[in-house]
Amino acid sequence: METTLTATGTDDLLDGFAPHTPDDTATYRDAGVFRDQPLWQMLADAAVARPDAPAITDTATSTTLSYRDFHDAVQCRATGFAMSGLRPGQRVILQQNNSADFAVTFFGLLRAGVIPVMALPAHRIAEIAHLAETSGAVGYLTDDDRYGFDYRTLAAELVDRVPSVMSVYINGDAGRFRPTPNATPNTDLLPGTGDPNAPALMLVSGGTTGLPKLIARTHNDYDYNARRSAEVAELTADDVALVVLPAAHNFPLCCPGLLGTVFVGGHTIFTTNPAPDNTFDLIEDHQITTTALVPALAQMWAAAAEWEPADTGSLRLLQVGGAKLARPDAITLDGAFPDAVQQVFGMAEGLICYTRLDDDRDTVHSTQGRPMSELDDVRVVDERGEDVPDGVDGELLVKGPYTIRGYYRAGERGAASFTPDGYYRSGDQVRRLPSGHLVVTGRIKDTIVRAGENVAADDIEDRLLAHPAVFQAAIVGLPDPTLGESICATVVLASDAVPPSLADIRAFLTDAGLAAFKLPDRLATVSALPVTAVGKIDKRALVAQL
Repeated sequence: METTLTATGTDDLLDGFAPHTPDDTATYRDAGVFRDQPLWQMLADAAVARPDAPAITDTATSTTLSYRDFHDAVQCRATGFAMSGLRPGQRVILQQNNSADFAVTFFGLLRAGVIPVMALPAHRIAEIAHLAETSGAVGYLTDDDRYGFDYRTLAAELVDRVPSVMSVYINGDAGRFRPTPNATPNTDLLPGTGDPNAPALMLVSGGTTGLPKLIARTHNDYDYNARRSAEVAELTADDVALVVLPAAHNFPLCCPGLLGTVFVGGHTIFTTNPAPDNTFDLIEDHQITTTALVPALAQMWAAAAEWEPADTGSLRLLQVGGAKLARPDAITLDGAFPDAVQQVFGMAEGLICYTRLDDDRDTVHSTQGRPMSELDDVRVVDERGEDVPDGVDGELLVKGPYTIRGYYRAGERGAASFTPDGYYRSGDQVRRLPSGHLVVTGRIKDTIVRAGENVAADDIEDRLLAHPAVFQAAIVGLPDPTLGESICATVVLASDAVPPSLADIRAFLTDAGLAAFKLPDRLATVSALPVTAVGKIDKRALVAQL
């Protein structure tokens, strides 16, 4: 006999969650967009349809699980979570590197009705503690020290900082904590289908103001995200997908990523090493057909294609997203991997745009794609919030079946990102073409996009101002041919202060618990920061000075 979500767990989970309106939900259900089934059902279906087909491969351990094995491992993991005391509706932080164990744990949490909060491997205590406090997490799942950082040390600091985190599970050498649990499958201990319009998982925002916000994605909307992405990518059971980017990102997780590949019954290959000398061999050995990269990594691959001897001819689809892929880089990449490039532009909050496989190559090279769903309601507006005609730059607003209606427990800070009638303010400046394709022309929010990661300037500034030598600080993004944007810390020194070096600043911010991808690449010392007429720091003028 199956159980359902406990009332207590569900009520607590929904506290601070902004669902779609009942009318919109009915519209999406009638359109066949919402299937009203749990997200984990796609794996159960694949295990029935293709039990002996390869499902996931971990290149670090040379382990491959068939769909039957994968599903069985998930059932064991889910039962283990239930027997260890985790309950449906509770939240846990999931911070694991790319591996088969990540996939088993992710689906195991879904099957147990527990909500994974998808932290990135690069996050450190500042971000992890914030995510745990905001979500009310009761647990933390992570790796040992095999990936060059001892996550058990972070776990020890987390349980000291956040009292709600009562359970820590470690993949590998658990040390003082529990090993990741497994138990003989027992569906009596697992929940039933639950509410398909309740949160299934929580993604982490790139961060436009301060620490990252939580993005609660439901079973219905994320299931559609995976299915529609797989359709646009024309995925089939014959596809072999290489996950190179951190799998907790929305892009490699569900666009179409791991979930889209599971939906069609394809084969997913995990690696933690994105370098061409590793990945090109994997493409040849496994006959990889699709993968997803950020522009900086795509540039590296394009350059390496001239000298790496591996045969990459099986690669039919090379998705590039996370930041704008410049036209010259798209052309170069298409030359290195003939006509394989697909531009992807989107956000963990919802909207995903793709160039289509039948678009002409000029469209692929010069645009960031068009919305994947006919139900995506996209507006491009000026500073007054009024719609602008095609061909004119403006801010991108969106709502639709897989775009959230509010951040999770973000209060007024999160509400500012949404219009009163439910559109998400993306902060992206775009120009829409008559074809519906979008060209990204800039950012409106104070965010730096470094190597595909969105970095909120004030997240760094708040910590930098605590440095004893710093009187004022401004973080700006500077154009960079490899990173897209580099992070420049511009400081006014306190009187009589000894000027710190860039290494000093980076070490100080690391000690403050800041993730490595947020550390400044450059340091500039100025006598004063330029200001606007109303006294705010004028970052445009500052960038022009640097």
